[in-house]
Amino acid sequence: MAIPIEVILFDLGGVLVELSGVQTMISWSGEMMTPEMLWQRWLTSTTVRDFETGRTHHDHFARQLIAEMSLRIEPEEFLVNFTHWPRGIFPGTQELLDRIPSDYTLAALSNSNTLHWPRMMNDLGLASVFEHLFASHLIGKIKPDVEIFEHVLAELACDPAGVLYVDDNQLNVDAARSLGIQAELTRGIAAVEKVLQLYQII
Repeated sequence: MAIPIEVILFDLGGVLVELSGVQTMISWSGEMMTPEMLWQRWLTSTTVRDFETGRTHHDHFARQLIAEMSLRIEPEEFLVNFTHWPRGIFPGTQELLDRIPSDYTLAALSNSNTLHWPRMMNDLGLASVFEHLFASHLIGKIKPDVEIFEHVLAELACDPAGVLYVDDNQLNVDAARSLGIQAELTRGIAAVEKVLQLYQII
C-alpha cells in the first residue's frame, strides 16, 4: 500500500519566489554567457557553495565570484543588487498555500545565504508560512547533495515516500528521488498547483 503524503516540502526561489538576477549577471559578463551557462557555472562554483553553506562572508563571496566569472562590476554594487534577487512571491502563492488542508505539514528547503534568507523570511513574509525551515547556509549542507535531504528527513522523522518535494532544478529533484522522496520539477506557482492537484492534495 502506498504511503500517504504527510509533508509538502517546497524549494523557494523559482518555485514560490520570483528571482531576478540572471540577465543582470549576463550583462555584467559582457553578454559572454547564456542563462544555461550561467546556471551551470553557479551550481558548480566552489565560491557559491562556500557562501551558501555558511563558510564565507558575503564580502569574500562577492570578490571571489566577480573574479571567477569575470564580471564587470564593483563588489559593493554587486552585493546591493544581489540582495534583491528575490523580487517577491509569485502572485497567487499565498492563496494556493491556503488551499492546502491543514493536516499536511508545510516545510521549505532552500539553497540560501545571509543576504537572501532574511529578505525571504522577513520582507516577503515567508517565515510564518512553514512549520519547518531548512536553509543551506544555516545547516551547512547544500542541494543537490543527498546529505541535505537526509538531514531534512531526519529532522522531520518522516518516511521519504511520505514527502512531496517541489523544486525548479532537475538535479535537486533527482537527488531527492534517489532517497525515495516524491519529487517533482516545477517552475512557478501554476506548475506547483498542477502537482498538488496531481497528488490530490487540493
